[in-house]
Amino acid sequence: MERRDFMAAGAATIADFGLRIADWPHLTSGPTNPQSAIANPQSSQDPSLSPAVFARRLERARAELTARKLDFLIATPGTNYAYLTGYTPGRSERLIALVLPVVGAPAVVCPSFEVERIKRHSIITDLHGWDEQDDPYTLVRDVVRRLTPGSGRRTIALESSTTYQTSLRLADALPGWTLVDAAPVTERLRVIKSPEEVALIRRAIAITQDAMAATFARLLVGATEMDVAQILAREMQQRGAPGGGLVQFGPSSALPHGGPGGPKLGRETVVLIDCGCTVGGYESDITRTIWFGERPSDEFKKVFNVVHDAQSAAMRLGHAGTPCRDMDRAARALITAAGYGPFFTHRLGHGLGMDGHEPEYLVEGNATPLEPGMVFTIEPGIYQLGKFGVRIEDDCVMTENGVEVLSQRASKL
Repeated sequence: MERRDFMAAGAATIADFGLRIADWPHLTSGPTNPQSAIANPQSSQDPSLSPAVFARRLERARAELTARKLDFLIATPGTNYAYLTGYTPGRSERLIALVLPVVGAPAVVCPSFEVERIKRHSIITDLHGWDEQDDPYTLVRDVVRRLTPGSGRRTIALESSTTYQTSLRLADALPGWTLVDAAPVTERLRVIKSPEEVALIRRAIAITQDAMAATFARLLVGATEMDVAQILAREMQQRGAPGGGLVQFGPSSALPHGGPGGPKLGRETVVLIDCGCTVGGYESDITRTIWFGERPSDEFKKVFNVVHDAQSAAMRLGHAGTPCRDMDRAARALITAAGYGPFFTHRLGHGLGMDGHEPEYLVEGNATPLEPGMVFTIEPGIYQLGKFGVRIEDDCVMTENGVEVLSQRASKL
């Protein structure tokens, strides 16, 4: 494996794909800089956003509950729990639950030995500990009874990812109460990103693109997909953000979620990297497909440019009020017209935030209109089994004036 051979042959090609980043502007919203609301974006323990941000989120959650005639939201540790509290202690067989009433202060039920840890890292101050020999669901029942409003509706929105066993135990502990899916509440809360959230996503994108450029520059003949994936993860970690992704060579790139385990890297072949990192709890998700070698094949250039044009078509179409499905249709129509329709096998994109994939989804059948503040990927692809695949994925935010591409787009060939 000779590094200098690749550097001579491939460096210019890589530079054409928009992988290196320059200065990234700070996101501002009027006179207020959202960066001021970010406390410590690299901490894995403490909230990366200020307590005021979480106070606003809790009030918005109460407003959603009120509008939907719900009395409580109950959430176990996970992304939605972290969104509302600033911290997630992780799930185990021991119950930890956030109980958010329409009226009154939110409470957390948790093992007694976890009270101090959660108190130190979360904005919730009303904690109720249970001992190992206790039934925690009885304690949840007691907290709910204490905080029950006088509406008489007796309906609880239960966070969607709560385990089935937990939902059964809660139902047993709360006879006479109706448990419903909290997804309409939590999805509405999270789908519109605040300026502070977009600022964290921008940081994650900048780190991801820089790490990708460094990884492409270290490609060597004979490397395995796992070798390169490990390099990528280290490049992100060295820049202060945990992350990683898929690395696919040659025919392996025709599998949208393939790898690792494909062929070793040889000359004159396709390399696809789909990756992201986390900054302050917020994700990036970017895919780049390059040609490793002296000169891209004519077929690769044709397919790459069709995918690029399809991405551009969707970006141009996107405006506030555009149905999500129309974005998918715009890209798919262009790929189909070029003769590659059967090879575009997945949706155009997905929402992006604290989860790598979250609503809204840019897919046929989703008539939800785009709104300012929605962050999503646009990632058309063409996958020809036995040959190669091309995917170009960029992260975008919807603004009042249309789609703003947050990542640095690749150039056409």
